[in-house]
Amino acid sequence: MIFLKAENVVKQYASHLALNDVSISVPEAKVFGLLGPNGAGKTTLIRIINRITAPDSGQVFFNGRLSQPDDIYRIGYLPEERGLYKKMKVGEQAIYLAQLKGLGYQEAKTRLTRWFDKFDIMPWWNKKLEELSKGMQQKVQFVITVIHEPALLIFDEPFSGFDPVNADLLKREILELKDKGHTVIFSTHNMASVEEICDEIALINRSRVVLSGDVNEIRNSFKSNTFSLSIAGTSFVPAPGLVEIVEEKAVGQHVEVLIHKTHDITNNELLAALMQNNEILSFTEELPSMNDIFIHTVSQTNNA
Repeated sequence: MIFLKAENVVKQYASHLALNDVSISVPEAKVFGLLGPNGAGKTTLIRIINRITAPDSGQVFFNGRLSQPDDIYRIGYLPEERGLYKKMKVGEQAIYLAQLKGLGYQEAKTRLTRWFDKFDIMPWWNKKLEELSKGMQQKVQFVITVIHEPALLIFDEPFSGFDPVNADLLKREILELKDKGHTVIFSTHNMASVEEICDEIALINRSRVVLSGDVNEIRNSFKSNTFSLSIAGTSFVPAPGLVEIVEEKAVGQHVEVLIHKTHDITNNELLAALMQNNEILSFTEELPSMNDIFIHTVSQTNNA
């Protein structure tokens, strides 16, 4: 089921066309990656979804109906440019913002206490925000974003400022929110994170969607018939006319080989041909990374 849909959205600022006929479909209870280089139009689209600004033309739908003003209460938004009050105490500020999102005082405090304990930031409850490290501040902002348990969560560069341990903690929390039925839009330049947590993506470049779909299907569509093998012994015997060696190196008592399939045969047929003269310990098809696909697609559209 499609939870959110943007159809033919156009937005222009003076002489700059920020979005040009952009359409996306975000499935319910999935993590949807909104990708693109700086200035591509991602933040403008997020602001339109949040009703911070309006499109010049085009429409946004929630659950099959046109977006309405009250839908902002069903959204949790973590912007790339954070906006908490640095002189205000952390707990006091969190309760205030939770109440703005519709929670009563006691319910807000109960939920916040649970989240602060989970993120190990409860000792900072009575500290001013400016006394916290950037990573701690990020945790507080994340908690405030999700505290009212909105149906749609939008995270714009959520791992900015996090060390690897806390970035991994946040990834797990995002996946747990998805498992609980929340729909997530995730905007980032970190392509490794896209592979780890996104179900579908849309790549925006120069104000237009240039690639979209299921992450695994996209990676498969860009595969280049490249395989990595581990061969017992000290040498690899290629199958003449079927493969070319991209890289070969000895590792202890076996050889690691990267090959490119040059003939139109199935993977099973290729493996059978290689097994005639090699003891194969492992055989894996190499799929391109989302980072490689990102660079390729953006470069291709820039040069079109």
